[in-house]
Amino acid sequence: MANRRTDPAPAPKAEPTPVSKARANRAPPAKPKPNSTPTAVTVAEDVRRAMIAEAAYFHAQRRGFAQGDEVQDWLQAEAEIDALLRAEHGERPQ
Repeated sequence: MANRRTDPAPAPKAEPTPVSKARANRAPPAKPKPNSTPTAVTVAEDVRRAMIAEAAYFHAQRRGFAQGDEVQDWLQAEAEIDALLRAEHGERPQ
């Protein structure tokens, strides 16, 4: 009587796919480095003016919209917004 094998025959080993020398010597893609320094953000002049106008409005509102101090409200708001932009984004107003 012949012995029968109950285990299936082992699968033949696959031959490695040939790789070009250029591809084999290529470094893996570099991982992006985290940004350690803040990037300067430029705010358009019309956006800056809108920010100043809104801040000036709130200054006027706090003083009850009394006449005569509109220029002072604007100048104070302009100084505040410019300081905020410099502190937050490193921007220098134009």
